[in-house]
Amino acid sequence: MIDFGRVMTAMVTPFKEDGNVNYAVAEELAVYLAENGTDTLVVCGTTGESPTLSWDEEYELFQVILKAVAGKAWVMAGTGSNSTKEAIAATEKAAKIGVHGSLQIVPYYNKPPQAGICQHLKAIAQACPDLPFILYNVPGRTGQNLQPETVARLAEVENIVGIKESSGNLDQASEIRRLTPSEFKLYSGDDSLTLPLLSVGGSGVVSVASHLVGIQLQKMIQAFTTGQIQTATQIHLKLFPLFKALFTTTNPIPIKTALKLQGWEVGSTRLPLYEEVDEVSQKLEKILIEIGLRSNF
Repeated sequence: MIDFGRVMTAMVTPFKEDGNVNYAVAEELAVYLAENGTDTLVVCGTTGESPTLSWDEEYELFQVILKAVAGKAWVMAGTGSNSTKEAIAATEKAAKIGVHGSLQIVPYYNKPPQAGICQHLKAIAQACPDLPFILYNVPGRTGQNLQPETVARLAEVENIVGIKESSGNLDQASEIRRLTPSEFKLYSGDDSLTLPLLSVGGSGVVSVASHLVGIQLQKMIQAFTTGQIQTATQIHLKLFPLFKALFTTTNPIPIKTALKLQGWEVGSTRLPLYEEVDEVSQKLEKILIEIGLRSNF
């Protein structure tokens, strides 16, 4: 089974001024990320604005990015849905395209109970038995929390290999780690909790900040795993203001703003995501200067 590494980047989807997907910039950004600390690109997740992408746009992105980073990084496809039938169809098609894994979000809006969530995710995984799956728990967006006991049941499915845990609850992460096999990967879904999660058995991070500091995140995780705890803590504390600033408003508005400050033509977010970004931009520019990612001259 594939080792997706320590730093998975939840990649933004670049748009042109007319609102169409900018596949050329997506290709360029994917290569940059693969060469700057990213082990796996998560394409068409929440940060990639999947709710406002058509399936055709998503399939095209998978193909473009697979070709761009071939041999440099793995590609994980966000193919989840709150419709089990739709999620299976999307995942099967992504698997045929050649993606290396699938990120599967807890069903949103219809709020199924734990038994329903379990059966939903199990059905998708069993429909594509040769594709590795990472579960995605983000109750702030889905309205339902994937309980540790449910995660443990799902971890028994051979090709469900890990979880992106975005509840923000370290007790929950600890319980997941306690209940699942050591080979089951526990990824932080919050950049600011990566280091704390490592201390309770985490494997790495599905990151937004890695668009900007992927190499630094790799160094932090490497330092922790080799016993250089003070070094890891220093990196974490240096980057902490950036981690928090990237979530001052709804993701991915701040990360797209930061990327544009660095010269990337990623465009705006699609409606209904919208924000007057002047204040966000000023705060991010100040932080980027402070941590050496942008010149003030």
